[in-house]
This record gives sequence, structure tokens and C-alpha cells, in this order.
Amino acid sequence: MMAFLTFLLAATLQAASPSTLPMRTIDKGAMSNMDDARQASALSVEEWSTLWTQHAGERTRPSVDFTKEAVAAVFLGTRPTGGFSIEIVRVRNEGLALVVEYKETRPAPDSVAAQVLTSPYHIVAVPRGSATQVKFARVQ
Repeated sequence: MMAFLTFLLAATLQAASPSTLPMRTIDKGAMSNMDDARQASALSVEEWSTLWTQHAGERTRPSVDFTKEAVAAVFLGTRPTGGFSIEIVRVRNEGLALVVEYKETRPAPDSVAAQVLTSPYHIVAVPRGSATQVKFARVQ
């Protein structure tokens, strides 16, 4: 009986929790043209074109099918040394919104880091479904 109740509780919690969506990384690295920290999304070709040009200038823009996908991006902005990074770790549905969870990594205070300006970023495409907005949440 106890095993059945445990199974039932686990199934109920899984059904009640928002689902994690698959994501594909479009671009990730340490050198974006974005000088300021920001989170951004694109739900149309026009928004994507503007975002990509701000981020990468004249580099060839990756293809995204906006009838099926949305783009989410997190830019850390200019940092004074190496050792900083940003990563989108999960995207989930929450009503009509896509919630993009990301984490930031900083160099340890006592670490040796390259003395070079960096601008870390991560850009992903996710299934759009019926989403009409994108929200961002920083996680630890």
C-alpha cells in the first residue's frame, strides 16, 4: 500500500509541475557585441534579425523556424577578466509564457584569470507552442 501511495504522489507531482522543454543552442561564447547585461527573446524573424545584428554584427544569422520555435538569449555584458560565463539551464512552460532559467558563473576571488575583457552569452531556440511571452529567472 505504501509503495502505491508513493507512486501516486510522484505521478501527481510530476503532472502538476511545469514541463521542461528541449532546447538547442544557437550560439554560446565569451565575446558578444552586447556591452550591457540583458535578457532578450525573439518571437519573429524581425525580432531575431535585430537581436542577432546587435549581438554578432555581420556574422551569418542562424536559421530559426518561428512557426515552431522561439529564441531566448542571456547576455552577461562586458566583464573585466576571463572566468565569467552564462548558461541557460532550463526552459519550461508556465501558462502562456516560456520561463528561461539561467545561471551565471564568476571566477573565484582568489583565482587567476586572464586580464581580458569578455562578454559571455548563451542563445537557444525552444519549441514555441502557444507561448506569447518569455520570462527569465536567474537560478543558483
